[in-house]
Amino acid sequence: MVDTLGDFVVALNLMLADLALPAVERGFVEQTIGKGSEHLIRRTLAHAGGAPERFHDAFERYQHHYLAINGRHAEVYPGVVEGLRQLQAAGLKLACLTNKPGAFARPLLAAKGLDGFFSLVFGGDAFAAKKPDPLPLLKTCEALGTQPARTLMVGDSSNDAEAAHAAGCVLALVSYGYNHGQPVRAVRAHAHVDRLDALDLSALLLKP
Repeated sequence: MVDTLGDFVVALNLMLADLALPAVERGFVEQTIGKGSEHLIRRTLAHAGGAPERFHDAFERYQHHYLAINGRHAEVYPGVVEGLRQLQAAGLKLACLTNKPGAFARPLLAAKGLDGFFSLVFGGDAFAAKKPDPLPLLKTCEALGTQPARTLMVGDSSNDAEAAHAAGCVLALVSYGYNHGQPVRAVRAHAHVDRLDALDLSALLLKP
């Protein structure tokens, strides 16, 4: 829903500067995000030549900087607000499930005016596993009171797709976002759209 690549780049490079390590490029960050903060920081440390033992210091500095700049270098994708309004108008109960820590996700949604659309928000630290494990998605369905086969997941990556298929959810993928540098339209899904407001909800909810 929100292009947060700029936030990631700024926070990671501030973290690396604190550790006296070289900065990383935007392209590296774009291909690395999506599997949670721990994965991102470990990969970034390795890429910058930092020892694995520095992870805990790096994680603390990253959290400090990300919380300070959260949302300042981020933009809501076109069609997101309109699409959320359409889903809400259809009477659907909406949940936001992200690998981003909850302490980052909730303020970001609020800063971008999106928090009012969601009855539930689960960050990457809400459950014992993160996407692509299906556990967070299954737990979200349980919290919503819906069966996975009657639940629509909207994602933007193979990471999201793997979780949705394993959980048995209906899946729509948007073409923007981050998919580790690979075209998301090559990923199996019930539908691919360029904008959230282009979803054909009636067709998707009929999918087995």
